[in-house]
Amino acid sequence: MTQLWLARHGQTDDNLAGDVFQGFRDTPLNATGRDQAAVLARRIQDELGPGLAGLWCSDLRRARETAEILGAAVGLEPRLEPRLREGNRGDWEGRRFGEVAAADPQGYAAWLSAGPDFAFPGGESLCAHQARVLAALTEITAAGRADAPSLVVCHRGSIRVALCARDPRGLHAFHDHDVANTGLVPW
Repeated sequence: MTQLWLARHGQTDDNLAGDVFQGFRDTPLNATGRDQAAVLARRIQDELGPGLAGLWCSDLRRARETAEILGAAVGLEPRLEPRLREGNRGDWEGRRFGEVAAADPQGYAAWLSAGPDFAFPGGESLCAHQARVLAALTEITAAGRADAPSLVVCHRGSIRVALCARDPRGLHAFHDHDVANTGLVPW
């Protein structure tokens, strides 16, 4: 039995644009994101059943709102865990990909290559992001039950760094692990 499931938050206006570095920006869900969260809640009820051991989420609004919608459907109050936040994108937060690529072509190329040495200017490295997410997931798994899975609602980057921990290519595979809004993956 899978003991932990990771879900990405619903859509935000930044996700709708598709090319904005969100990072620690505390963006809310848009109407589509709230609808996506309701659909995910029904999916979780159907696939995971009513017996979730726990519901955890990033403290950023987009993840928290998604978790609150899910929690109402399964009867659990989300527990906030700041270590599940998206990576700190530093100076790039709120900027469009094309703008960053034009202003910092070498930095943007390094981002596209990812890897353990990449760090956002003024922000966090992928390695540091991965370390804090994995520490949180380890504690959440340990606090769970053997007979029921827990659910974690967080961010695409946080899910990616977690999946890279199990990928033989490590953080070099960061961009290969894409997760759509309200995507659900086993951990």
